[in-house]
Amino acid sequence: MSAPPASSSYNLARVLFLSLTAAIGGFLFGFDSGVINGTVTALQEAFNASSLGTGFNVASMLLGCAVGAFFAGTLADKFGRKPIMLITAIAFLISAWGSGASGSSGEFIVFRLLGGLAVGAASVLAPAYISEVAPPAIRGGLASLQQLMIVLGLFMAFLSNYLIANAAGGASAEWLLGFQAWKWMFWTEIIPSLLFFGAVLLIPESPRYLVSDGKRTKACAVVSTICGPEEAEKQVQEIEASLSGNEKPRLSHLINKHTGKIQPVLWIGIFLAALQQLVGINVIFYYGAELWQAAGFDESQALMTNVITGAVNIGSTFVAIALVDKVGRKPMLLFGSIGMAVTLAAVSYIFSTGTIVDGNLKLTGGFGIAALIAANLYIVSFACTWGPIMWVMLGEMFPNQFRGSALAFCGLVQWLANFTITMTFPWMLKAMGLSFSYAVYATFAVISVVFVMKMVRETKGKTLEQMN
Repeated sequence: MSAPPASSSYNLARVLFLSLTAAIGGFLFGFDSGVINGTVTALQEAFNASSLGTGFNVASMLLGCAVGAFFAGTLADKFGRKPIMLITAIAFLISAWGSGASGSSGEFIVFRLLGGLAVGAASVLAPAYISEVAPPAIRGGLASLQQLMIVLGLFMAFLSNYLIANAAGGASAEWLLGFQAWKWMFWTEIIPSLLFFGAVLLIPESPRYLVSDGKRTKACAVVSTICGPEEAEKQVQEIEASLSGNEKPRLSHLINKHTGKIQPVLWIGIFLAALQQLVGINVIFYYGAELWQAAGFDESQALMTNVITGAVNIGSTFVAIALVDKVGRKPMLLFGSIGMAVTLAAVSYIFSTGTIVDGNLKLTGGFGIAALIAANLYIVSFACTWGPIMWVMLGEMFPNQFRGSALAFCGLVQWLANFTITMTFPWMLKAMGLSFSYAVYATFAVISVVFVMKMVRETKGKTLEQMN
């Protein structure tokens, strides 16, 4: 079945406002994920933590992310997207304050777990909300705003960490009001958390949720502000038809009632979510400062390298936004998989040429710069493709009947894969070295090439109702 012609008449300013507001959750997702980068050594000193304990300080948030992603989708199907986004904003705020105020590893982990709940919730709520208010013709680009805001959040976390550490003379040094610099790195997040809460108060509920909740008139009113009354009536009828004869969305709909097995499309989402993390992208974003210091950079150079990689990430995401609705999802995923496999293999080889000095890897003869170039080409390959497009596809590939629940389950898988990679990297770095670690990530990139070729189907230009 071919896609119907997309409506040529829609209020772009309105759609952008709604999408950008939801995507502020993505900014906080990125900031909260990236702020730990640059504080790891200071936290280890402040809490007198072991290597394993430090790994858990970093990765503890990801357990919260897995739980938050899982429950946010199902709660959003039950209570609506907007109320859960408001709760998410409050959780970000409390976590930002508490992480900086913590005086022990245990206390820090509690607040990072809360932040993880918020990040996990934002990771599924933003793409769901954006896909449900965006016209099909520009849905891919608008859904990519989620990833753009994630990488903007990462970049701002890297930049603020760098500026604060430089101003204080190091992450462990005292800064404003006598507090250590690493505390201010976390407290900076309070500002966007308040912005997110205020902005969500101004947006309406998702029209597809309103229809599923029996609030047809309100759904028509919301859609009318986007594309006018006539088109709104048509879209609401299509939504009603897609839900006709079905119960209100719930988690059990992930099981096909005729076969008793998991819905086939859910398996595609699960592999998309897992592979996006198993290629090791967040090792660079969570452990960037430690990684580059292990490759021979000093602390200041390593923090500046984080800023550079963050800028590359942002620029590449703009490329994805420009191309996703023209080129399509599947070709871009395939290009990204091949690019990541090649660049990760190159990084692994470059690190294999280093020598160990005082327990640290040292690259000589220009290999340090070569590693930096190869790593940034890897980021380009990821950020142009898998970074945003995984979220685009998860937001649009599932039918109305179980979109929230499917996003919840895929979000759970994505964050568990993220946790696994994040927890194992310090151990792999110490036991096997950088070269072996990146060879493992390169292997998963090769697997993703086969997966995209064999399993992924194009969703460009289709309405959400056609996903049924």
